[in-house]
Amino acid sequence: MAMSFSSLGLSAPLLRAVEPYAAPTPVQTAAIPVVRRGGDVLVTAETGSGKTTAYVLPLLERWLSSSRQTPRPVFALILVPTRELAAQVREVVQQCSAHLPDRIKVVSAVGGVSINPQMMALRGGADIVVATPGRLLDLVEKNAVKLSSVKTLVLDEADRMLDAGFAEELECILTLLPKQRQNLLFSATFPAAVESLAAKILHEPTRIEVEAVARETPTITQRAIRVDKAKRTPLLRHLITTEGWKRVLVFVATQYTADHVADKLRRNGIGALAFHGDLSQGARNDVLLDFKNSLIQVLVATDLAARGLDIVKLPVVLNYDLPRSADDYIHRIGRTGRAGKSGTAISFITAESVAHFALIEKRLSLNVPREEIAGFEPVEAVVAAAPATGGIKGRRKSKKDKLRERGLR
Repeated sequence: MAMSFSSLGLSAPLLRAVEPYAAPTPVQTAAIPVVRRGGDVLVTAETGSGKTTAYVLPLLERWLSSSRQTPRPVFALILVPTRELAAQVREVVQQCSAHLPDRIKVVSAVGGVSINPQMMALRGGADIVVATPGRLLDLVEKNAVKLSSVKTLVLDEADRMLDAGFAEELECILTLLPKQRQNLLFSATFPAAVESLAAKILHEPTRIEVEAVARETPTITQRAIRVDKAKRTPLLRHLITTEGWKRVLVFVATQYTADHVADKLRRNGIGALAFHGDLSQGARNDVLLDFKNSLIQVLVATDLAARGLDIVKLPVVLNYDLPRSADDYIHRIGRTGRAGKSGTAISFITAESVAHFALIEKRLSLNVPREEIAGFEPVEAVVAAAPATGGIKGRRKSKKDKLRERGLR
């Protein structure tokens, strides 16, 4: 028998908020009762599994039963790795709280934009703060927010947070929180660093592991096209034209490449824009909106767009440069084939990246047939495989590079 939201102990205002959804997802079914009771949870769940709603609904339920004070003490602190995810979480909170009898105050605190509006928003306190770690500490330093009253700490996409170099910031934030609190940790993967963090902050947690939804994988047709490095942009133009792509998300390794490829496409009459961490928040919002509304045909992006972006009916994702890891490959191609729609994921395989794509295939148990496109047959000799080091060949990114790529510096 299928589970319903009403069976999860949610009150009438929150049930009204989820009326558009037919039934809770597996992660929501497992997490909502535990979080509502005040227990710690450790959740492994992929992007698109409904994890945000899985913690927002029970947090709001607990907030409803809490006392009201002036100024408002921070009831829940939600830490996220990027501005985009912060905006999405804030939107989910607002949607789920639309029918509550009391108005809840939610403030987003993220880097890359002016701090002054955020300080103004925090005047009088806030019930829920959604923040990136660095900006939160900036606000604490300016006495704009106090964390001594936090009842629940949420770490959303903890693996990305640690990968972005936020370990020290997290340590500082933990010292500012009350020892007695609820902790909710969500992560798509659990490397050693995340396991260590979980062991440090969680108290007798309920561990919830939601396997990848099998229905999404078959809807994505994966292709691998061999091409010389210098011919990737001409081949991209050729494919856009001959295959009639209305929209395509192109992943590249660096901000320079994103700007360069987008410029080359525009010079050849194809509407394209770059999306990366050096753009201002306003520019990034405008670029995404134009792409979602089909005002541009091609979005050329760094891995800033690999997680969290939900673009309706995106037909094609293309790896112009291969990702560094198998996990990143999954997150990239997961931008297409969503919500039951079919999609295509294409990877360009150069002479230098043959062995590395084979490594991705091995780790994901894939076998993607190699193709060659007439007129773009590769002539460069395949580079001998280097010893496997766990990632894709190339200069390993520094902490500063990672922060800049994610728009956090």
